[in-house]
Parts: sequence; structure tokens; C-alpha cells
Amino acid sequence: MEDKKHLDTVTAAGLLVAMGIIYGDIGTSPLYVLRSIVGTSEPIQANIVRGALSCIFWTVTLQTTIKYVILILRADNRGEGGIFALYALVRRHARWLTIPAIIGGSSLLADSIITPPISVSSAVEGLRILYPHIPTVPIVIGILSILFLIQTLGTSVVGTAFGPIMLIWFTMLGTLGLIHIFNDMTILAALNPMYAYEFLTGYSGAFWLLGAVFLSTTGAEALYSDMGHCGRSNIRVSWVYVKACLMLNYFGQGAFIESLAGQPLGDRNPFYSLMPEWFLIIGICVATAATVIASQAMLTGAYTLISEAIRLNFWPKVRLRYPSNQKGQLYVPSINWLLFAGCIGVVLYFQESSRMEAAYGLAITLTMMMSTVLFSYYMYSHKYNAWLVVLFLVFYLAVESCFLVANLAKFTHGGWVSILIAGVMATVMIIWLRAFQIKLRLTEYVRIDHYIQAIKELSRDISIPKYATHIVFMSNAARQSEIESKIIYSIFQKRPKRADIYWFVHVDTTDDPYTMEYKVNTIAPDDAYKVTFKLGFRVEQRINLFFRKVIEDMVKNKEVDITSRYESLSRQNVIGDFRFVVLEKFLSFENELPTTERLIMNLYFNIKSFTTPEDRWFGLDSSSVKIEKVPLVIRPVENVQLKRITS
Repeated sequence: MEDKKHLDTVTAAGLLVAMGIIYGDIGTSPLYVLRSIVGTSEPIQANIVRGALSCIFWTVTLQTTIKYVILILRADNRGEGGIFALYALVRRHARWLTIPAIIGGSSLLADSIITPPISVSSAVEGLRILYPHIPTVPIVIGILSILFLIQTLGTSVVGTAFGPIMLIWFTMLGTLGLIHIFNDMTILAALNPMYAYEFLTGYSGAFWLLGAVFLSTTGAEALYSDMGHCGRSNIRVSWVYVKACLMLNYFGQGAFIESLAGQPLGDRNPFYSLMPEWFLIIGICVATAATVIASQAMLTGAYTLISEAIRLNFWPKVRLRYPSNQKGQLYVPSINWLLFAGCIGVVLYFQESSRMEAAYGLAITLTMMMSTVLFSYYMYSHKYNAWLVVLFLVFYLAVESCFLVANLAKFTHGGWVSILIAGVMATVMIIWLRAFQIKLRLTEYVRIDHYIQAIKELSRDISIPKYATHIVFMSNAARQSEIESKIIYSIFQKRPKRADIYWFVHVDTTDDPYTMEYKVNTIAPDDAYKVTFKLGFRVEQRINLFFRKVIEDMVKNKEVDITSRYESLSRQNVIGDFRFVVLEKFLSFENELPTTERLIMNLYFNIKSFTTPEDRWFGLDSSSVKIEKVPLVIRPVENVQLKRITS
């Protein structure tokens, strides 16, 4: 109920936060969209300008307002949004939904590499109006470098300034656009969808310009992804103002471009052409600040996406950092530097924002299509009217397919970059998920109760040196009554591990984002216990801290005595030591696998060698952790042809 209350409460602070966090990408699109549609070399035609404006207005209305703001925001996962949160809501109903989730997630990550360069480049290139020969690439790289470097500090302090800056930005957009609309009020006639229809049917190259039109709605996915930070009602209310300012600016640019009818746009940027000369430097500074905020929002979204992917077994367990106590404040070092390298590569390869437009939009089109599929299934599983589900699915897949085809025309001109990046990300996700499924299917489990007596006898066998007072094994066995056979092997055979109390800890990742619960199963009083943590897919797995809390609760309830059982220490009421044992698997040579599975498992272990070790991932204190290597025998070699000779 608290989540629902937070989601549907409108506050002034919430509106300002929403403006600062989620509208960066879509809010900076006026910098390049109309210029991309109209072109720079062809003579300007008034009917094309009005047709393009009509397409922009109805694209933003259909895609952003109706699809995301009105419809998809309904699908909250205990207050959280985003494509993986949506997938977590519906995955129990159909396994094939994994495919659209992976495609959508990887495409969104690719978009996170393209957005910062094109946004910052578009703003900085405004300096050429004042200084025609200024090199913009070093400035763009410098700004992006600072942006990525400050991620290590966290953005909670910087974030307080985002809202006011974006409020200034949108107000500036609306004001500049309104001034030029007053010069030609007839431009508002483009609100009529007939202009879009006539443009698409009457102009020979109009369909292929849909790729550029689509750039006006590329930030729509961010509205859903950041629902947990801002609240559904805050997004819906603030969007009214944001959309009005965006449309005023687009139509103001349209009025200016129409005034140039018969001549090419040339080097003029219609966005900066709205500004009086005395205001240019101020406008460029505000635009640059807005693009940095847009880039920051994409980075924050990428970190959140990766953390969710890890919990859903889509991504390797990489190091996560939480720079502040603010909910959702997250930093992923490996992803930060991966995105940084990608952004710099994009800037150096394309040089100009106009060239980056070819790479932009293609990946996010795929994300939107996958969101359409997942939300359609969400409506179906939640008993929405069947005709409404079919209408939504067919209509939006048709619209987004048109955008996809139009964007594919840009494939050879740079669109391949975003597809390549998305493809690499998707490949990693597929390998990780497939390897997880292979391991899960073939991991052998045994019943704990079959070994209770043996555990008790080992605990009291003083002929074996005591390994620790308390041994804690990290287990993958979800059932309370089971344990991996490898753990039994570790206790009794690898090196007999005598302890006073044996603990088996299992972590269950739930589909709810912020669940923090635990359950204790007493296997044998004062000898063996199994603790199961139920943690949401956005909760950091600080098992060391959580386990200590469990022990404190059990001691308080007199369920367990953790005092050392060494006589001298027991008299002093000294608490016994705890030793964590983590079993780290490696691919055994004793395997006979099909070629595909062998390739997947080899790639899995190669990737795993570069990722965070299991003990650090679980948040365990390294001074009390023992890592044991155990062979993963998936399919043992059979019929070994070995012949004995006698001489």
C-alpha cells in the first residue's frame, strides 16, 4: 500500500525531481530532430515542414503520451518500472518472454552509449555560430570524461540541481518557440493529422524520414524506467508541461524554417536560430547543462538495468557500489567504464552529431517493440479486455515496425554501430542465462536429513581438528530439505570439516524489487540450521550483515547458543568464530558435452574469470571466507577405451 501511495501522490518536490531525472533524453531532442528531417542541402518546402511537424506531434502523442504515460505506467512492480521490472511481473506465465526481455534490455544498453555523445555534441556545436572554426570534438570528450569520472562520487548531491536546471530548460524551449509561433500562427495548423497523412503519402521520401521523426520520442522508455524514483502521478502531471514546451519549440522551429522556403537550411541550426544573438551564449550553456543531465539519466538507468539483469541471471555478477543511502542510488564501475569507452569511440568515429543520428534510434525502436510485447502479455495475464489487448498489440507493433524499417535505412550509415553494441550485450545475456540453466538442471541435490546423524557424529569427533566453531555454507538449493551433494562432499571427504554448528545459507531473488525477508529451518537443534533469505532484485546482497542480524534475532529468542564450546572460552562467554565456505565451480575435464553446450560453458567460465568473486558478490568478510574449487561435471565421459597390459 505504501508503494501505491508513493506512486499516486503528487508533490511540488516530486514534480521537480521528475523533471530533473526522466526528461533529459526526450527533452533535448529539439536540438537535432527537425534539422535531421529537413536536411541541409535541399530547398525548404512549406508542406514538408508542416507534414514533419504533424508527424512529430502525433508520434510523441501516440508513443509517449498514450503508450507510456497513460498505459504502461499502470504496470508497476511494487512501485518500480522498466523493461526488466515488467518482465519480472510476467515471466512466471511464459518462458518465451525471456526473448523480448533480453532484446529490449540489450537495446536499451546500446542506447545508453549513443545518447550522451549525440546530446552533448548537439549542444556544444552551437558554439560554431559564434566561433565557426572551433574544434568541438575535444570539448565533447572533455565534458563526457568529467561526467563519467564523477560517477564514482555518486550523484545524490548533483541531483538536487537537476530539477531546477531542467525547469529552466523547458521554460526556455517553450518561450523561444512561442515567440516565433506569434510570427506565423498558421503553423499551428500542423496539429491536424491530415498534414502527416499527406506528407507520408504524397512525398516520395517521407517514409524514410520516419527514422528522423522517431528521434522526437526516444526518451519515452525513461519515463517508465524511473517510475520508482519519481512516482506515476508526478510523471503524468509534469509531462503535461514538458510536452507543451517541447511542442511549442518544435512549432517555433517550424515557423522559422518555413520563413526560409525555397532556400536550403545550410549550416543553420533551427534550434539556435530561435535565439537572439545576445542570448546565444546563455542558451548554449543551458543546452549543454541539459544534455549532461540527459546523459546522467541514461547512465543511472543503465546501472539500474544491469543490477536487475544480475538478479534475473541475465548478466555476470559484477561489482555494485552504493555511493549514498538514497534509494536507487547505484554505481557499477565495470559498466561505467564500458559505457565511457563506447561513448568516446562513438564521438571519435562520427565526429559530428548529424552523423550520429544514423546510429541513434534503431536500438531504442527494438526496446519499444519489446515493451509492447511484454505489456500486451501483462494486460492478457491481468484479465484486460481481449479486444483491447489485441488492438494495443497490433496497433503499436504496426507503428513501431514502420519506425524500425525506416531506421534500418540508416543501417549502413551508422545504424550498424547500435545494432552491434546491442548484439554483443544480448550475446552475453544469452550465454549467462543458458549457462545458468545448464548448471541448474544438472546440479545434484541430496536430502539433508539423510546426513544429520553423520553431521552430529562429526561435530563430536575430537580426533579431527576443529575447522571452526560455526561453518556457514552458501547453498543454491531452494528447497528447505535439500542441499548440494558438493557441500556434503566438502564436509565429509575433501577435508573433514568439524564444527559445533553447521549453517546453510540460501538466497532467493524475488520478483518484487525491495523484498527483505528470511526464514530459518532447524535441521538439528544446536547442530545444523538452514537460513533462506528472500531478497528483491534491486536489493544489494550484503549477506554478512544480514546473517549477523539473523544470529542476533535467534540468540535473543533463545533458539541457538553461539558461545564457543572450547572449555576455557566458554567460561568467559566468548562467542565462537564463524567461517564462510563458498564453493566455486570450474568446468571439469571429465565432461562429454555437445558442441553448443561446450562452447556456452567455456564462454561462461571465460567471462566469469573477469567478474566479481562469489564471496565479494555476497558481501562476505574476506578474512573469514574459504573459497573451495569444485569440478562441475555436467556429462561425464563414458566408455573410456583404456587397455591394461601385463608386461
